[in-house]
Amino acid sequence: MVAKKTGTAEKSGPVPQARAGAEALAVRPGEDPWTEAEAEEARAGLRADAERIRTEIDASGQALAGLMRDSGGGAGDDEADTGTKNITREHELSLAANAREMLRQTEQALVRLDEGTYGTCENCGNPIGKARLQAFPRATLCVDCKQKQERRG
Repeated sequence: MVAKKTGTAEKSGPVPQARAGAEALAVRPGEDPWTEAEAEEARAGLRADAERIRTEIDASGQALAGLMRDSGGGAGDDEADTGTKNITREHELSLAANAREMLRQTEQALVRLDEGTYGTCENCGNPIGKARLQAFPRATLCVDCKQKQERRG
């Protein structure tokens, strides 16, 4: 018997994300393939990093709001006080920008894990290396391409 469509969608939970198996992840010649446990460990580490970074971004946002509120008047501040407040605010803005970029990289690494492209160099398409990814899970370039990028500038 075939179920008839009624035109009303049944509510179900969120659509699960597609996950590529660990065997689909690239490795360099001579490296052992990724195991499901290793891939899940990388995924869990990246999720924990993302949560930690989100917390840092929230704290930074609150600190910035306080700095902006405190810098409003400036009455009675001498030039050194004003300069210190400006430097502190610029430093906090820089930290927040760095944290947002790190969060973006972390979220992209999670997407690559789910798509099965984790471990493939975005520049040349060669494997990045399992050991490199375990040390730096957000890596998107193999060692050779990263060295070339750093030499260029």
